[in-house]
Amino acid sequence: MTGASVALLAGTMSTILFASSALPMVVRAIRTRDLASYSPANLVLANVGNAVHCIYVVHLPPGPIWILHGFYVVTSALMLLWWLRFHASRRQIGRPVREVVT
Repeated sequence: MTGASVALLAGTMSTILFASSALPMVVRAIRTRDLASYSPANLVLANVGNAVHCIYVVHLPPGPIWILHGFYVVTSALMLLWWLRFHASRRQIGRPVREVVT
């Protein structure tokens, strides 16, 4: 086995492991719509970091890093969008109803 094939195998295995570790978080977010434990600052920074990291990744030859980075871009963006959506809907549900006085 050459060094390039060992690197490709290691990249493929790490991509599978990293993606597998993040999937339960995404599935739970979809199922429960409860993202209260997620920091909005962390979600925004993760998306900004992914955007900057795209500059690096697109200059690499296609391989497992593209798949892993694509997975991170999609899941980070979804988690931020879901946090915004579900946070806003939970705030509206929890608001007391104001009575109109005439």
